[in-house]
Amino acid sequence: MKLTGAQILVQTLIEQGVTDVFGYPGGQVINIYDALYEYKDKINHILTAHEQGASHAADGYSRATGKVGVCIATSGPGATNLVTGIATAMLDSIPLVAITGNVPCSLIGKDSFQEVDITGVTLPITKHNYFVNKIEDLADILREAFAIAKSGRPGPVLVDIPKDVQVGKYDYEPKAMVEKTPLPKVAQSKIDQAVEMLAQAERPYIYIGGGAAGLGLGKDIVAFADKIDAAIGCSFMGLSAVPNESPRFLGMQGMHGHYASSMAQNEADVILAVGVRFSDRATGNVAKFAKKTKIIQLDPDSAEINKNVRVELGLVGDVEDAFKRIASACEAKSLPMWQDRVKALKAEEVACEEQIAAADKAALTPKQVMDIINAEKPAKTIITTDVGQHQMWAAQYATFDGPRRFVSSGGLGTMGFGLGAAMGAYVATKDPTVLITGDGSFGMNLNELATAVTYKLPIVIVLMNNGVLGMVRQWQTLFFGKRYSNTVLDRKTDFVALAKAFGADGYLAETPVEFKKAFTAALQAGKPVVIDARIDKDEFVLPMLPPGGAIDDIITKVN
Repeated sequence: MKLTGAQILVQTLIEQGVTDVFGYPGGQVINIYDALYEYKDKINHILTAHEQGASHAADGYSRATGKVGVCIATSGPGATNLVTGIATAMLDSIPLVAITGNVPCSLIGKDSFQEVDITGVTLPITKHNYFVNKIEDLADILREAFAIAKSGRPGPVLVDIPKDVQVGKYDYEPKAMVEKTPLPKVAQSKIDQAVEMLAQAERPYIYIGGGAAGLGLGKDIVAFADKIDAAIGCSFMGLSAVPNESPRFLGMQGMHGHYASSMAQNEADVILAVGVRFSDRATGNVAKFAKKTKIIQLDPDSAEINKNVRVELGLVGDVEDAFKRIASACEAKSLPMWQDRVKALKAEEVACEEQIAAADKAALTPKQVMDIINAEKPAKTIITTDVGQHQMWAAQYATFDGPRRFVSSGGLGTMGFGLGAAMGAYVATKDPTVLITGDGSFGMNLNELATAVTYKLPIVIVLMNNGVLGMVRQWQTLFFGKRYSNTVLDRKTDFVALAKAFGADGYLAETPVEFKKAFTAALQAGKPVVIDARIDKDEFVLPMLPPGGAIDDIITKVN
């Protein structure tokens, strides 16, 4: 049957299993929006307040489900407003398809109104992108975009569709949903090498990242750790892959990771790294990272092997298959000396936390906030965050009862990510959703409160308000002689009044009792709620590896 290009686009999205899209209309996508109106019984469109919010919502949708998130924007400023969200997805390997309109092909390159070469702009921050100049190619390009986004190492793909392609007509033939392109199996000789290395290990450590989380390998990893008596740690992106209650799990390691997790990784003799890329925030000084340790790295992307740290053995291909073959082939063993050492590190961590708590004079502390959230949140709650100190406190203290329960910007560290991502996560799952944010990050995209209120998304927004840009200020305190250049916000914003102006509920909390009361009420509100939780400006995220430092330089207290 003959359809317009805009109709072909929407029909192909439906064909590919898309039920929700996020976007903002404009002149060069008006035909797409007319088609969305036509098919509104099959595909739900969420109108955001800004295109960046749409990209973050599509990203959060994907992180919470594993599905490909979809966002739509018009040409020019609409398209460029997606750039930060696309880059955020790229650096965290999130499958996303961004659809943009453009001026007609006859006007391309003529500085037409709202014309931007968005494929050129996004080339470095997408897995692939397309400029569709023939309507006959449109459906297959979209299918290919979805296949690329979710295959191998996932990531964002952009499809730019000129106006004349949207308006033209062509035969549309429905096809099946595209599947992931299968990854090659790791050679048996490599599996055998890994098994032998782990058999000889006296201090094994399983290090998991976003790749392991995305594959849902948590239960298998815990079972394997039990089998070979290993400790488990994770990167920031690996959070929620393994339930917190597992005694094997030491938590996040790295710059602001748990003391026991970082120290155990440093003392391990063999690290099995599953779907993790050894970023600078995880390793610190690479020259001093795990110098006495043999590393086995499993990754779908060959570019990650030996990119940041030298590894003894790199296994490239189907990570899930390789991990399960290794786990099956390894024989069970007991390592009491290693377990005693891990227990001692845990005890040292507890003593460190008690020391930090004892030095804290604030009426409401970040840990108290997170402890109350952990105690009161319903099962299957998704924790989303913005970027800054609050993000690290959430990473350190939040508990998770299943995979894909933690949604946060890791690689790009995008302030303003959280509210859009929380909306996307809730739209995707309908699970309770809590956003942990700060007054700096929240100010970036708080306009999306309008979206949350309009669509009655019951997101609980916990705003850790310290009146400063806390993470940068922490660095200024520790490394720049307390020269607080432009990190004291001194804004007069009344966040409770602001929330109410948008149509949300708002609460002020200055003590643990007030916060618990507000959080309990927020969970029952059935609408967006902002809790202005006042914390001290001198609260620090500890432990901390100084920039360029190594594990021996770890900071556990501030004099």
